[in-house]
Amino acid sequence: MVKYGLVGKHIDYSFSKTFFTEKFEREKLKATYENFDLDSIEELQKVLKIKGLRGLNVTIPYKEAIIPYLDSLDEEAEMIGAVNTIKIKKNGNLKGYNTDHFGFAKALEGFFPFTEKTALVLGSGGASKAVRHVLDAMAFDYKLVSREKTTHNDNTLTYHELGREIMEHYLLIVNCTPLGTYPNISKYPPIPYQFITKKHILFDLTYNPPLTEFLKMGFASGARISNGQKMLEQQALKSWSIWKS
Repeated sequence: MVKYGLVGKHIDYSFSKTFFTEKFEREKLKATYENFDLDSIEELQKVLKIKGLRGLNVTIPYKEAIIPYLDSLDEEAEMIGAVNTIKIKKNGNLKGYNTDHFGFAKALEGFFPFTEKTALVLGSGGASKAVRHVLDAMAFDYKLVSREKTTHNDNTLTYHELGREIMEHYLLIVNCTPLGTYPNISKYPPIPYQFITKKHILFDLTYNPPLTEFLKMGFASGARISNGQKMLEQQALKSWSIWKS
């Protein structure tokens, strides 16, 4: 039996296991997909010893921490600096890929064409890196929004710096933080929602719940909204094509 799985922390909510289990059953494939909930990345070694393991997905908080455990990286994963897919070769070597950027780009297609290519990216983790990679490729003018200012990065704003002028200029707002993810569904990024208008697009990488507080407040102000479901489905299909290649 060929085995695949998801590496992360507190991942009971994850859609990936259901997605792949249903896919395997539908296509009558002799394969299984399991969640590997790790308290620390050091526990990865135990997972890698599982017989028949051929591929892994990686989620919060290990998309960057997992890189030193890999033998090689795909070119785009190296450029992004984060991995969410691992192919385990027959010789045991581990190669890291990033399919988040593919999924995000596909999900954005539903909003084409953009009247203004301006964006705020909330959060600075591995998923944020993939989002910024896509925005760079699409020639967006964007700012990274983080809790703390990094002195070496002029492209970073803190949440306290988000006023009317900033909010009116940057029209795509992407939440790459876990704020609002199940079970902490009452949480949301601390942006000034009073400045959101019908010109804005709010995109939340979270998919559980389908309608986060972030998206609810955007919708209430007339903004177009999207959760991370399509992105997740697209990156999962891309992962599968990598494992089967």
